[in-house]
Amino acid sequence: MRPRLAVLYAGGVLGPFGGAMTSSVLPELGRDFAVDPGTAAVSVTAYLVPFAALLLVSGTYGMRWGARRTVLVAYVLYALASVLCAVAWAFPVFLAGRAAQGVANAFTTPLLLATIASVTPAARLGRALGLFASLQSLGQTSAPLVGGLSAEVSWRLAFVGAAVVATVLAVAGLPADPARGERPRLRSAWAPPTPRLAMVGFVAWCCVGGLSFLVALRLGDVFGIGASQRGLVLTGFGVAGIVAARSTGRLVERWGATRCVLVGALAGGLLIAGAGALPGVLAVAGAWALAGAVSQVVVVGLNAAVLGGVGDNRGGAVSVVQSLRFVGGAVAPVAFVPLYAVAPSIAFLVPAALVMTAVPTLLAGHPKR
Repeated sequence: MRPRLAVLYAGGVLGPFGGAMTSSVLPELGRDFAVDPGTAAVSVTAYLVPFAALLLVSGTYGMRWGARRTVLVAYVLYALASVLCAVAWAFPVFLAGRAAQGVANAFTTPLLLATIASVTPAARLGRALGLFASLQSLGQTSAPLVGGLSAEVSWRLAFVGAAVVATVLAVAGLPADPARGERPRLRSAWAPPTPRLAMVGFVAWCCVGGLSFLVALRLGDVFGIGASQRGLVLTGFGVAGIVAARSTGRLVERWGATRCVLVGALAGGLLIAGAGALPGVLAVAGAWALAGAVSQVVVVGLNAAVLGGVGDNRGGAVSVVQSLRFVGGAVAPVAFVPLYAVAPSIAFLVPAALVMTAVPTLLAGHPKR
């Protein structure tokens, strides 16, 4: 792989890593800033809210300004924001740095995906997107571990490391922008079939990918296992996603993007139902890990369906799809925790039924390419 192309893929690690890097150090954050762990958890929200909101427009504006220039500026902003988090002297300052990290990442992920699509032959697009997805899973899965290990000395070291990585990526540079046609408009990012694909992403992540909290609740309430064991089980989702992503890319090329999304969503629904009903910890862990693998089928398939389509604003379109996917993950706790309080089994069966009915309905009539 050429060095500039390697940089494109390496950028996939940074965003998910930033989003999850505080999840394992909330007690340490609370002690340093004199806030309770619940308040410290706002550090996750401070990153995700501007990230998901700006994704609605960042792909389009980034394509207008030039993907290469926009991503390089975003890397610099990410590095500066990480430094601000590392030296933050008060919790509001730390939250400002986290929000700036989220803003920067909104202008990297969709443009990296669009650039990969522009430099990859159509016959190999699935494999390219699969590799990118595996690196994103690596970033999300490794972040809690890296954050926890850093906290043994100081949680601030994790942010210093993030700043260094972002600076290296900025210096390494990206391939030149592909030739552009007309200036992309925000409206073009919502051209059909993008809205339907975005809703598929919303439903899939709300009802499968975003349910780690439900699995953790059941593991604690039903099996009585501790936090470290729960964390190990939940990590299986990301590890399976890393392992499966490249193979998923080949599957997308062979079966077609839409068919893979459909199969992944149906399998994900069955596995979520299993995670809520299976009688042993190992069985639940296996179901959750397999859910991570089939979630990659959905993610890679959605990205391929958007980036392999027609139109002059594929960067804007994939940005919209990614935004709705992350919004779905944010909505999941609000939607399903009340159901868990009523009956744990219902909290698993409802999302399983939703994803298995809504996704086929949304994809009805969509070309099976």
